[in-house]
Amino acid sequence: MSLYWRIFLLNAGVIAIAVALLLGPVTVSTPVRFGEAIVLLAGLAAMLVVNAVLLRVGLAPLARLNRAMATADLLKPGTRPAVTGDGEIAALTRSFNAMLDRLEAERATSSGRVLTALEAERKRIAQELHDEVGQTLTAVLLQIKHAADRAPEPVRSDLRQAQETTRASLDEIRRIARRLRPGVLEELGLHSALRSLAAEFTTARLGVTAHITPGLPHLEPAAELVLYRVAQEGLTNAARHSGATRVEVHLRPVPGGGTGLLVHDDGQGLGDAPEGAGIQGMRERALLIGAELLVGPGPHGGTEVRLEIHDTDIPGATP
Repeated sequence: MSLYWRIFLLNAGVIAIAVALLLGPVTVSTPVRFGEAIVLLAGLAAMLVVNAVLLRVGLAPLARLNRAMATADLLKPGTRPAVTGDGEIAALTRSFNAMLDRLEAERATSSGRVLTALEAERKRIAQELHDEVGQTLTAVLLQIKHAADRAPEPVRSDLRQAQETTRASLDEIRRIARRLRPGVLEELGLHSALRSLAAEFTTARLGVTAHITPGLPHLEPAAELVLYRVAQEGLTNAARHSGATRVEVHLRPVPGGGTGLLVHDDGQGLGDAPEGAGIQGMRERALLIGAELLVGPGPHGGTEVRLEIHDTDIPGATP
C-alpha cells in the first residue's frame, strides 16, 4: 500500500468512527449542553491522539531512512537501514541501499586509482631525491672536504661546520626518500619494514617498539603496503600531535583468521578534534582492500589505531 493511501485510510477510519458515534449513542442538542461539549472535546482529543499515533507508526520507516541518509559515510561502509514491509518506503529504502553499494564501489575504485598515482609519484620523487639531490649534496660534501683540507686554520673551522651541515642535510634527504618509498618493504618484507619504521621514529623524547607475532599468514603486496602506510601515519600522528612518550606497534593474528595491526600511544588522545586528512587517508586505504579500521581512545588512555584484514586474498588492488 502506498504512503498516500495508508495515511488516507488511517484518517478515514478515525473519522468514520466519530461519525458512527454521533449517529449512535452520542447526540448533540441545540444549543449544545455543557455535558455534550465535554463529550465532543474529549472525542476530538481522542481522535487527534489516535491519528498522531497512527501517523507516527506509519512514518517511522521514513524517519529511520532519513537518519540513515544523514549519517551515511562512504569511508565507514557496511551500515544499511533495515528494509521493512513492501510499500513505497521499503522500495525507497532498497533503492537507497543499492545507491550506497554503488557509491562505495565507485569510491573504492577511484581511491585505488588516486592511491596508485600517489604511490607512483612518491616513488618518482624519492628516486629524484636520491639520484639528483643526493648525488649533488654528496659532490658538494666532497668539495667542501677538499677545500677544508687545503684551507688555512681560520677558514677551516667554518668549512668543517658547513661540511657537517651539508652531511645533516644529506641524511635528511635520504630519510625523506625512505619515507616516500619504503624500499625495505620491497626488499625485506613487512616485518623488517615495521621494525625499521619503529627505529626511525624513535627519538630521545619518543620510544617506539615493534612487536611482531611469528607465523602470520601470507599477505598480498597491496595489503602489506596498506599495513605499512597505516603504521607510518599512526606513528606520524603520535610523534607530531599526541605528546606521547611511548608508542607500541603490534602485528598479530586476529580471531577468525587474518592479520591485525595495532598502533597504541600514551598521549593525550583525540578528544573532540575532527578527523584530519591523515585518518581519512588511512580509511581510504583500508576501504581499498576491504579491511576494517578503528581509530579511537585506548583502554588506558592515549590513541589506538586498529587495522584488521580478515580476508588475506586481496583481489588485485594496488594502493
